[in-house]
Amino acid sequence: MTTEEIHQQHAFLVLIIGDEILSGKRQDKHLPHVIQTLRRRNMQLHSVNYVGDDLEQLTRHLQHSREHEKPVLCFGGIGATPDDNTRCAAALAFSRPLQRHSDAARLIEKQFGDEAYPKRILMADLPAGATLISNPLNNIPGFIVEQHFFFPGFPAMAWPMLDSVLDSRFTNYHKVKSSEKSVRIFEQRESDLIDLMEKLINDHATVKLFSLPHIGEQPYIEIGFRGSLDAVESAYKDLCEALDNNNVVYQRLLLVE
Repeated sequence: MTTEEIHQQHAFLVLIIGDEILSGKRQDKHLPHVIQTLRRRNMQLHSVNYVGDDLEQLTRHLQHSREHEKPVLCFGGIGATPDDNTRCAAALAFSRPLQRHSDAARLIEKQFGDEAYPKRILMADLPAGATLISNPLNNIPGFIVEQHFFFPGFPAMAWPMLDSVLDSRFTNYHKVKSSEKSVRIFEQRESDLIDLMEKLINDHATVKLFSLPHIGEQPYIEIGFRGSLDAVESAYKDLCEALDNNNVVYQRLLLVE
């Protein structure tokens, strides 16, 4: 199995929920944070989807993500207002009744006292059999159904909860130490480099090649590799040798691990 195949097998899906994201009223902060959080743990992001608060559409997204058999990190829509449909959609997607979770109810009562009723307590209505995710900020828990992890939309709550989930539930998750190394190539068109890129892909099947054109005052193409340290180093060496042999002007970039 190649490094890339291992990464994809042991990678996370992300689902970011909320009409306010799609309308532009709020800018998503979760995805950049998740990418950095996974990278620090040598974990991989498989894909990300954005979806609004529509119950039917959200249910379909959760049903689809369930088919991937990968862990899914879901952010948003678990509150008590009428537009918070994530809890109900999860119940429908996993064919479980929505019912009052006694431990979640106790936490919400502890946090709000009498003000927990009649509305805040609705956040304790979860898909049957759900496991709670502790919320250190205000005790209102997230929840887990199968491999889906549901967090609040507020970063101050969600991000510590994400750390807790990754550190407690994925300690034995197959992590692959990966690196990235690239060059900036000048005075070349991307089409001129396709044959070289195809050869490098064929010769170094265990790494992921990327090509990123940049347009500006001094245009350039960044070509590089992601994968295990040794495999990246080997592919990078062959790339630089090919560029040197063809008198191509380029700049070596720093190794990213």
